[in-house]
Amino acid sequence: MGISEKIKILLIKRNMSQTELAEKCLKMTKNYFNNKLRQGRFSQEELKKIAEYLKATYNEDPPPRQWFTLNDTGEEI
Repeated sequence: MGISEKIKILLIKRNMSQTELAEKCLKMTKNYFNNKLRQGRFSQEELKKIAEYLKATYNEDPPPRQWFTLNDTGEEI
């Protein structure tokens, strides 16, 4: 599962839209965010911002293995 799918799962679990994440967290348009999501290209800084906004922790060990851990449940995605 790629990082884009993991972000989509996080959004579902947090009942949040892609538009809200793009505009409020990353300060980018929905279209630009969708392009990044489709390509699966996010910087480490963006992934950390996404995790913080969605109340999760971004983990990488070793690259390219990337995942998020929900802060309230400990569930790994």
